[in-house]
Amino acid sequence: MGCSFSGLNAFYDAASAGGDVWINENRFRILRQLGEGGFAYVYLVKEVVSDGGGLAKKKSIDPSHISADGTYAMKKVLIQSEEQLELVREEIRVSSLFNHPNLLPLLDHAIIAVKGVRQGSPSHEAYLLFPVHLDGTLLDVAKVMQAKKEFFPTITVLQIFRQEWAAEHCSAPFRAPDLWDCPSHANIDERTDIWSLGCTLYAIMYGSSPFEYVLGESGGSLQLAVMNAQIKWPSGPDPAYPEPLRQFVVWMLQPQPAIRPNIDDIIFHVDKLISKHSS
Repeated sequence: MGCSFSGLNAFYDAASAGGDVWINENRFRILRQLGEGGFAYVYLVKEVVSDGGGLAKKKSIDPSHISADGTYAMKKVLIQSEEQLELVREEIRVSSLFNHPNLLPLLDHAIIAVKGVRQGSPSHEAYLLFPVHLDGTLLDVAKVMQAKKEFFPTITVLQIFRQEWAAEHCSAPFRAPDLWDCPSHANIDERTDIWSLGCTLYAIMYGSSPFEYVLGESGGSLQLAVMNAQIKWPSGPDPAYPEPLRQFVVWMLQPQPAIRPNIDDIIFHVDKLISKHSS
């Protein structure tokens, strides 16, 4: 399952149009798009099984991750620079290191050189294959609940959050101020991800990031709302979420990274809140 550079340029157009894509020796048909963010797209794909048996015959893949109906999630990354190429290689390397029930395993991957594109367009594309869960994301569930004016109880919010240490690459509504306006020689460390954790906790509570409200305002600027930490608190459950939980969100959403807590502080505080609200 090594990272493969190949001349599969014919599949560039196919992937864009919803056709077939090859990841190493296995062929997948794109069924529909599941999501997108930044330079990446996620598709629901179905394996086109040949006489050789395809992915199901790969001994290096845990049988528990083989899809019974042949469907998977495929992440397609458009790579526009050498720096992005190295970041994707590092993502693949790190994703391949972990085997944990709370993390999606990387099943296969390929990096494909794309020829004959206009200047400024991607020169490579990466395809990363994962198991798929079609019940929806946590945020999907939270949004459905919000539409019904339903909310997770406080203890459920904390227990979900305790397991949901946020992803490394964040879409814009979850992106820290330090990544919107990164000063020269800035020290980007775990506190950048702490901001995303704060957005994740808020989203578990209310069904959206704390700054998405500006997208519905005339002249609203997501970047300015993030940079100034302009949090709006919607009406919550009755009774409302306790003030210590809201202050926990505010603590993580400090615009200055030096003021944000580190991950050990977060774990300690979550466990303390869970203990308090479990009794």
